[in-house]
Amino acid sequence: MSTEQAQALKDLADAEELIASATAVLAGGPLSPGHAACFAQLADKLARRQSRTQLHAAHALRRTGAHKLDQESFQAVTEAGEHPSLAAFQAAAGRTTTARTHFKNTAGLLHGWLDIPRSTVRDRLALVDCLLGGVDEAGQPLPAWLPELAGQFADPDVDPRLVSSAALKLHSARKDFGEGQAGQAKKDQLQAESAAFIRSEPKAARRHINALVAQVKSGQRPLQALLDGIGIFKKGMRQGLVEYVLRVLPAHAAMIEAYFNALDNPATVAGNREALAHAEAQFTGAQGSGWDDEESMPDWAKDGEPAGSAPEGSAEPEEPEEPDKPDKPDEPGEPEEPDEPEEPEEPEEPAGPAATQFEELKPERRRLVGFLALLMTDRNQSGSPGKQPGLAVPQVSIILDYEKMRRDGKEFAVTSTGIQLSPGETRAALCTAGIYPLVLNGQSLPLDLGRTQRLYSKAQGRAIRAAYRGCLYPGCSMPAERCELDHLDAWEKGGNTDIESAALGCMIHHIGRHCGLFHAVKIPGCRPMALLSKELDPQQKLRVNTYWMTPQEALAADALAERMTAKWRAGELDIEIVEP
Repeated sequence: MSTEQAQALKDLADAEELIASATAVLAGGPLSPGHAACFAQLADKLARRQSRTQLHAAHALRRTGAHKLDQESFQAVTEAGEHPSLAAFQAAAGRTTTARTHFKNTAGLLHGWLDIPRSTVRDRLALVDCLLGGVDEAGQPLPAWLPELAGQFADPDVDPRLVSSAALKLHSARKDFGEGQAGQAKKDQLQAESAAFIRSEPKAARRHINALVAQVKSGQRPLQALLDGIGIFKKGMRQGLVEYVLRVLPAHAAMIEAYFNALDNPATVAGNREALAHAEAQFTGAQGSGWDDEESMPDWAKDGEPAGSAPEGSAEPEEPEEPDKPDKPDEPGEPEEPDEPEEPEEPEEPAGPAATQFEELKPERRRLVGFLALLMTDRNQSGSPGKQPGLAVPQVSIILDYEKMRRDGKEFAVTSTGIQLSPGETRAALCTAGIYPLVLNGQSLPLDLGRTQRLYSKAQGRAIRAAYRGCLYPGCSMPAERCELDHLDAWEKGGNTDIESAALGCMIHHIGRHCGLFHAVKIPGCRPMALLSKELDPQQKLRVNTYWMTPQEALAADALAERMTAKWRAGELDIEIVEP
């Protein structure tokens, strides 16, 4: 073993001790906000480097056959780890043996010696094959299975954890690529698209790469095969809960997503948090339903003692007084008694969830409440079901690519939430759904209002949400239905209420833009883009939020942003960086 390698191992040991001592100081006492931010930044940099180091270490174990080290060598390695020094590492060079050893292979060494879980070991060695290269049966090195991602993994400016995640997804689909040149071409295309997502918009890369792999795994299955697989399947009882699996067509999913988006919006009647909390109490037995509700509890039950259980001498004098309350002649007509406002302290008890508490619950639970409210709705009652808490009327916007439809009739329809529809599902939707005319990438004159009114109309809002899908801020996952329409030309400064002057922003990022935390960018003949601050984006690139797009749309949007950035830097593009 060379002195240089022994010194490198000693440096790693020293680094481990330095990290431990630094962590003890930074985590053990008061810390200023700036130092806390530095702590988090450096810790993440270390995690990035560690993820690379772990793969290189696993690769080294396999290519050197370290699982065949003899007992004396393992003892020397153990002593060097416990008492690291340059001499100890030089003595731990070790030798392999052809005799029986503790471990059968590299996976056994990682699991049995370092106590790494088997699933983690499998993933780590798979990543070694994909990003660093494998070893054949003769011990000869093999090239990396994903060479383009391997180049990104070696790039210090790219997060290796994101590259590793993409490589594992592609590795899971290796049997779906097929054999021969066609399979190799499909793998190369998927690898190139994944690398493009990692390079252009890391925040949404995982979502789009997962969608790409899902498309490969699903393939072109016939409609009958899809219909045979849909349904609601009961899995049984687990930890006190009954589990179901729901499998639906993309068209069904579009309706479900639209319903959930309406239900998640607290500004709608369907998403009213306080009413949903009461709706949940009705079928969970929580306080707020039955006799747990003060308004519906009988007077004899309010004192907390069952009837007839009061001690002798104490209940008899009080019983004549209790009928006095319901005997008031004008009480039934009064909605509230004057002294009732003294009772607001009761919700602090473990009562039914308040509206703010209900908002903090997981979206999955709120959606279940709305779904159960839909099932429990009385179909004979008067009034519109869509105007009741938990009951939404989902509206699905379908965007059609006319040129694609004429050219090959495939992948030309997508919902506003990024769900790709088949031609058959699209035709069915056109036949059964209410159609709203949405003119995108045109002059937008029929929908422009100029200075005639301050707020955008419903037709304008529908068009803007269908076109932009969600919040302007890159990586934001807020759907369009919960975003606010934002004037990029300030109305108070003479701006118009026009399509080309509009953007979407969630409540957080809408306010953030007006506070100057980032800028919207207006580009002639193009959708608005975002320009992040220099501390978040030193490269100062124009960016598009692709979270709610299909992978193909996201690739096109990222390519558009790259072209616009290049033209802007070359002075060939006249853009307007919108003032807060």
